[in-house]
Amino acid sequence: MKENKAYKFRIYPDSLQQEMFSKTFGAARFVYNKMLEDKIAYYEETGKMLKNTPAQYKKECEFLKEVDSLALANAQLQLETAYRNFFRDKSIGFPKFKSKKNPRQSYTTNLVNGNIRISGKRIRLPKVGEVRIRLHRQIPNDHLIKSVTVSREPSGKYFVSILTEYEAPETIVSLDKENSIGLDYSSPSFYVDSNGYIASMPHFFREAEKKLAKEQRRLSHMVKGSRNYNKQRRKVALAHEKVRNQRNDWQHKESRRLASLYDFVFVEGINYKDMARGLHLAMATNDNAFGSFRTCLAYKLKEKGGKLIAIDKWYPSSKTCRHCGYIKSDLKLSDRVWVCPACGCIIDRDVNAAINIKNEGLKAIS
Repeated sequence: MKENKAYKFRIYPDSLQQEMFSKTFGAARFVYNKMLEDKIAYYEETGKMLKNTPAQYKKECEFLKEVDSLALANAQLQLETAYRNFFRDKSIGFPKFKSKKNPRQSYTTNLVNGNIRISGKRIRLPKVGEVRIRLHRQIPNDHLIKSVTVSREPSGKYFVSILTEYEAPETIVSLDKENSIGLDYSSPSFYVDSNGYIASMPHFFREAEKKLAKEQRRLSHMVKGSRNYNKQRRKVALAHEKVRNQRNDWQHKESRRLASLYDFVFVEGINYKDMARGLHLAMATNDNAFGSFRTCLAYKLKEKGGKLIAIDKWYPSSKTCRHCGYIKSDLKLSDRVWVCPACGCIIDRDVNAAINIKNEGLKAIS
């Protein structure tokens, strides 16, 4: 069975290589936007879909010949995917033009006839040559490189994300329903599980908020486009990057811990982007990034044969008494502990919700 796995490494291009990366970022963005513009104009005129390719723009735009042609081909594939997604589900939204001002720029290229290879502490990329790379872990010999995405972060750092393919042995895993746990999302403590454990993830953004505000305030007083402005802009980006890295590190370690302990993990199927639009929970929800945690947990469980299962988001896990099933419909968000009118049990809201999520998940899998 074929499986894919991605590896991300930092690279250190010299000035000429950085210039080539900038050209490729710009060319891929230009092709994407130009093709989208022509598709829109053609559709408005004829009501039909235009089938255009990057090759037809190379004659009038000579600079497209200087960069990796596969990067342009991937820009075309990205646009076609965005189109298909829109017509499949209108709520996704129509494809948008890519902005030159986006602080993060990237392009994707593919392995063809050995044009990408890693040797020692360098990686060879098409049209760029050998770039110094920091290999903090080795890619297994049986993994075949399929594609590479080169990105430049707002901090000015360059990274490559290497997608590999390998033959995964088909193993039959016996899962134990008793070895399961329910997680209830909690803004103050990240999550509370059905055993009563409180995760207590550090609020990295809150802790760095004063420093971030100070650096941002300095930036606002500088002349836009000046050398000092660009230096300070990089400082702001580095401060935000540190917060993101701290959060990702904690979440990967915590998701690995859960994946190694349990066969089934049950969560609520909440849309956290919608929750972040609220006035009172926006900052806490964005700081926690529980959605990305669920993504990490899902693939780590899948690697060992386990499963992450999301129950119906409308299930009243907090309002339902786990002892007798009574539903307290007038429960407020501020009510952290409540007494069940039916059986008289004193109920901790978060632990009760986590246990109900687990019980509902077990019903779903049985």
